[in-house]
Formats: sequence, structure tokens, C-alpha cells
Amino acid sequence: MEQKNTIFINNCPVCGSDKFELFLKTKDYFLTNEEFTLVRCLSCSFVFTNPRPPDEELSKYYKSSDYLSHTARKRNAKDIVYQALRAVNIRKKYKLVNRFAKGKTILDIGSGTGELLAYFKKQGWNVKGIEPDRMARNFAREKHYLEIYENDKLSTFPDKSFDIITLWHVLEHIPDLNKTIENIREKLTEDGYCIIAVPNIESTDFKHYQDKWAALDVPRHLYHFSPDTIRLLLDKHGFKIVETQPMKFDAYYVSLLSEKYLNKKFSPLNALRKGYGLNKKAKKKNNYSSMIFVAKQK
Repeated sequence: MEQKNTIFINNCPVCGSDKFELFLKTKDYFLTNEEFTLVRCLSCSFVFTNPRPPDEELSKYYKSSDYLSHTARKRNAKDIVYQALRAVNIRKKYKLVNRFAKGKTILDIGSGTGELLAYFKKQGWNVKGIEPDRMARNFAREKHYLEIYENDKLSTFPDKSFDIITLWHVLEHIPDLNKTIENIREKLTEDGYCIIAVPNIESTDFKHYQDKWAALDVPRHLYHFSPDTIRLLLDKHGFKIVETQPMKFDAYYVSLLSEKYLNKKFSPLNALRKGYGLNKKAKKKNNYSSMIFVAKQK
């Protein structure tokens, strides 16, 4: 795929500064092999992909049967690991959400093929989802009988509709970051919680893999958060973070991909061992591959 058009972001999405420095050059190792640049804001240290494809062209970077959040297949070792970890993570996510929820109405933004919402529905929750990918959206509707909508639905939900709004590895994909966070604040009940999971650009495994770190995933990932920068973003929109948790399993899947990007003749078993070792190192400073942030309105 040839990269044709790009747009340059003139102001930091978090603090508005127009002063950036080069952070890293990397490639779309997943699909196109195009090169992309990451910059870091000199004011708040937020890292983001810049320049990037125009919003209307981003969808083509997801058009692959290997994009696993949009498929339920189990074809090879990578698929099997992903699906197994997803099943475990669904139960862990449910347990976390249940701890904070004052009611049982949930919106999952970026709901994929709907397995998470289907699990919540079985537990008696009132569930709704937003998913931009048509095939994943239709799969969730047809297999799990879920109410799954396109992106523009978020702004049309009545205010204070949801006790919980979740974004599991979604916020880094959303072009209009600030509008989305503002919409989330409006749609939550006064005592509702927003739960966000994102890759951690300060993680042990990023430091190990650098430009081959699979969680960079350019250009699908437009933003590359650290605990400090996501805190700044949420604070700007009237949220405070009340709890932070690691997603320890992510290191295993990210290592599978990253090792493949380093060496196409990689061993899946060795990649899983690498994930275990990186998690062990991450425990010292709580800088895991991905982090969960639970936030509520101030």
C-alpha cells in the first residue's frame, strides 16, 4: 500500500503547544511497511503520530484478516493466544467494572465482535456498543444480538445515560481525542466511571523493542500515552483517575508480534518467555506494557 496523503498536527492534542521534537521513526510492520514519525510535545511530553493519514483514509489500514479485534477466528498460534487471552481478560474486566458500577448500564466504545458485551449481557447488564468496523459490528449484532452502533451515535445518546463507559485499547485510535472525552463525560451519570486501557509508551517492553514494539501500531495508533499524559488529558476534561492497574497479559501478545517484527523466523515459545521476563522487570516500577485507568468526574 502506497502512502499518499498525510496531515500535520500543528498543536498538541493534550496541552495545545506547537513545539515538538522527534521521538521515533518506525514502520507499519503489521500491514503496509510505510514509515511514520512519532513526535513528543516539548511542553507536556505527549507522544503522537505526526504527520498521519487523513481521518477518511485511516480505515484502509484496518483492512486485513489479521486485525484480530475485528475477527473471531482461531487459525494459528497468534490467533489462539489472542483469543485465549481475550477470554481471560473478559472475566477480569467484568470483575473490575463490577467493583465500581453503581448501576448496570454500560457502553463499550470500540466493542469489536462483541464478546465482552455479550458476557455482560449474560450477567443481566443493559449493554450498548460503538464499533466503526462494519463487519465486526454486524458479527456482534447477528451472533450476540447486541445493540452496536457506528461512531456518530456517541454524541446522540441522552446525557447521563451510562453508569460505565469503557474503552479497551481504543482511545489511541480515535482521531478527535478531545471531543470524544467530552462526549464521554456528558453521557456518564454523575457517579459513573470511565475505564480506559491503553498501551504504555514508558513500558519496559517499549524500552526493549523501541521502533519494533508492536503496540506502536502506526498509523492505527495515533497517540502513545504514558500514565502522566493520560492523566493530563483526563484532568483537562474534568476527570480524576481513582485507580490504575496493569494489563499483564498484554506483554505476551505484544512480544509475539514484536519478536516477529525483529525476526520472521521467531519461536512463539521464546516470545512468550520474553513476555514473562518483561513483565517481571515491569513489576519493579509498575511500567507494564498496557495500563488500565479508572476515572470519574471531579
